[in-house]
Amino acid sequence: MVQPWNSALSHLECGRCGTRYDADKPQNLCECGTPLLVRYDLDQVGRTVSTKDIAGRPNDLWRYHELLPVREQRNVVSLGEGMTPILPIRDYGTRIGVPNLLVKDEGLLPTGSFKARGAAVGISRALELGIERITMPTNGNAGAAWATYAARAGMKSLIVMPQEAPTITRMECAMAGARLYIVDGLIGDAGKIAGQAVADGWFNTSTLKEPYRIEGKKTMGLEIVEQLGWRMPDVIVYPTGGGVGLIGIRKALDELLTLGWLTGRLPKLVAVQASGVAPIVRAFEEGAETAEPWEDASTVAFGINVASALGDFLILSAIRDTGGTAVAVDDADILAHQAACAAAEGMLMCPEGAATLAAVAQLKDKGWLDGSEEVVVLNTGSDLKYPHTAAYDEPPLLAKDAVLPS
Repeated sequence: MVQPWNSALSHLECGRCGTRYDADKPQNLCECGTPLLVRYDLDQVGRTVSTKDIAGRPNDLWRYHELLPVREQRNVVSLGEGMTPILPIRDYGTRIGVPNLLVKDEGLLPTGSFKARGAAVGISRALELGIERITMPTNGNAGAAWATYAARAGMKSLIVMPQEAPTITRMECAMAGARLYIVDGLIGDAGKIAGQAVADGWFNTSTLKEPYRIEGKKTMGLEIVEQLGWRMPDVIVYPTGGGVGLIGIRKALDELLTLGWLTGRLPKLVAVQASGVAPIVRAFEEGAETAEPWEDASTVAFGINVASALGDFLILSAIRDTGGTAVAVDDADILAHQAACAAAEGMLMCPEGAATLAAVAQLKDKGWLDGSEEVVVLNTGSDLKYPHTAAYDEPPLLAKDAVLPS
């Protein structure tokens, strides 16, 4: 029997002070300035659905609709997102001393990055709540995804991005009909401009300033567990800027444990940042509960070029509660691992994804990993969106009648 569409959405809750909010009204931050988290009636989910039911559903992220916030299926805005593959990279893993290395390849999603998950769920819920126009600052991929899904939903979007954001993401926004603005500065500067649009009545969909992006991103955690046979890996390594995906993965694991669909110890969560912008790493090493803004932020992995994360305390909690860690890697190492993995495995990771490889190698060298662990890294996007990061020798120009050497 086909089960009816059902969301177990209950309410919103402040991630710091616990204040409850009505989930059926548009909401941004708690009055205390903290991100809101979506809560579900997990008892209801446990009574009405099983992992066997999930297995019989279409291979997209909406297969987990009980644990997603869209109440009516007609409000789903989709481009087929979800259920990206988990692929072994054993040869490269062996080379860096971690043979049980797996990569979840988010570059295969619509718009070419994991941002499609948050956009699909966030735009769907915005549509359901009657929101007609959205705005956000972005380092590139998030803006491209939200503009694309907004267009599919018939919404207006206003996107502000730093001048150094990948050029192709500008094109994606413009082609999707967004009002696009470029600012000479970092994402924080873009946020100030987007704030003017919020004052004019555009709904704020900035990172963690609306509660539903996390719900889309948490499906990475749900998928990892299901794809591994409803079990957890030893370690999950995540490139961390705003950290929504890391927060979402932790939230997914907690919900699955509560449901009893998962048992045992949580995987160790590892936040990876670039050494040129590593506020979370610094805070973790200092034992701080929040992270001070990073000055003069710079990295080739533009998606994690976030000097100050609104959800810093949630990121740090996820790392510490699971026995994980935070690692900073140099740009040179990011590009070296990106090129080496592509040559060894045929997998061309985006710079942010390649940062996770550099981090795994560093953790093995330092003894934090002993090499026996099953480690899942997240490749958060397609490197075809970052052609400027590719390092290769220009091939020779051949004459028309040239003969190739045997």
